[in-house]
Amino acid sequence: MDIVRAIADDAKPIQCCVAAAYEHYIERMGKVPGPMLEDYPLRIRENEVYVMRGGSTVVAVLVLILEPDHFLLDNIAVHPSQQGKGLGNKVMTFAENRALETGYSAVDLYTHEVMTENFAMYKKRGYVETERATVKGYDRIYMRKLISTERIEKSPPIS
Repeated sequence: MDIVRAIADDAKPIQCCVAAAYEHYIERMGKVPGPMLEDYPLRIRENEVYVMRGGSTVVAVLVLILEPDHFLLDNIAVHPSQQGKGLGNKVMTFAENRALETGYSAVDLYTHEVMTENFAMYKKRGYVETERATVKGYDRIYMRKLISTERIEKSPPIS
């Protein structure tokens, strides 16, 4: 499966993939996770949003925000039916390579503190906790990974 730039028509399938990926966190968090509340048509217009498709179905989503002072991996979601197949790692590698291609030397991200499996995955990939803060009622763990060409596996081309 290739990673391609999302188009306007992808907004609803993106929302469905994100909802499926984050739904199980509602009970753990006691509220709807932030990514489930996003305006994806707006995200597609204003940020770099990428998808992976299994046939005509969006099975993975990546939202990147490129700011003058930092590169934010804002959201990564893999549909539950596709988890455990390496898509998350493929999308993470793509994001890290995209950061390099656009001139950044680090990737920033955050996760909710109850998403312990995500925190562990990011640590395993070399992300380091930089701070904890409550933002918009969500208890977040902020992380950063310094990147260099020697540390990133080959990524699929940008389409």
